[in-house]
Amino acid sequence: MGVSEILAQIDTEIAQLQEARALLGGGSGAGRRKSVAAPAAKKSAKKKRNLTPEGRKRIAEAVKRRWAEQKKAAAK
Repeated sequence: MGVSEILAQIDTEIAQLQEARALLGGGSGAGRRKSVAAPAAKKSAKKKRNLTPEGRKRIAEAVKRRWAEQKKAAAK
């Protein structure tokens, strides 16, 4: 194993550790360090998913129905 291969392996491990820290709530400091290893981290980074207002409404209605069913069952 050459020096360049070892350095590449270390860089990939650093990127993986930074991703794990960010997932565990690493805070704002993790964002700065993440940009250093951006090329390696970019390949495995997932896009953030956003809910539409219609999706939020459907979820809220489903939760309210579920709560109503649980309340009805508890009253019996």
